[in-house]
Amino acid sequence: MSKLLDMKNDYVFKRIFGHIGNEEITAGLLSSILDRNVSNLKLDNNPILEKDLLDDKVGILDIKAKIDNNINCDIEMQVVDQKNIEKRLLYYWSKMYEKSIKSGKDYIDLEKSIEILIIDFELDRTNKVEKYLTKWHIREENYPQIILTDVMEIYIIELPKFKQYKEKSRNKILNSWVEFIKNPEVNIMGEENKELKKAKKVLEEISQDEHERYLAKLRQKYIMDQKAIEDAGYDKGIKDEKILIAKKMKSQKMDIKLISEITSLSEEEIKNI
Repeated sequence: MSKLLDMKNDYVFKRIFGHIGNEEITAGLLSSILDRNVSNLKLDNNPILEKDLLDDKVGILDIKAKIDNNINCDIEMQVVDQKNIEKRLLYYWSKMYEKSIKSGKDYIDLEKSIEILIIDFELDRTNKVEKYLTKWHIREENYPQIILTDVMEIYIIELPKFKQYKEKSRNKILNSWVEFIKNPEVNIMGEENKELKKAKKVLEEISQDEHERYLAKLRQKYIMDQKAIEDAGYDKGIKDEKILIAKKMKSQKMDIKLISEITSLSEEEIKNI
């Protein structure tokens, strides 16, 4: 049997949870995240084209679902930290909320919209939050118990935090889903979650399909290329900052050897600044 495809690959993730016919699987995942029973769910029929796998248009591989005919839900898997995910997240939500009303209708017809983001990196803003799932609303600054409106809900799952905080989570069903997403090879024989078992069965089936493996590999190559670009940009930013610091220190007639020790730049680099 071929090795199971990586669930963190957003093509594979959408192939499991965004595929028409897999509504029961998606409803199971959503029930665990939203902590409520989701039974009436309709997936948006948005087929994945091969050219989409080599593109990064906003939300190109996200999953759109309708809950109870009046709640919009968008789910996305993101493994590359592009340093702007919070802004992108709000943009996704705003577009979904805007589309929930047709031209000529009253604002009262706007529908509740839920954005769910699963990321394979940690957010700087939540590094002190001791849980892997966070839920966000619009709250009053001095009265955080007061939520302005219930039409907006945002959920963020930070996969790297799972191992550290899963024992603190009371949501054991979600724990099982996240563990499966992080490592689909995990043994679920004793698992009572029938939707999770169906998800693994679908994953096993597509992992044996040569064309599916090709598409997943195509997307993985794009993801790795993007990550390399992001890492290169991040490294360049750090280098530029070090050069700027070295310039200021050099202008203060500080010893070049000391500047080198502080900035990690070579003495030759500092001399040429």
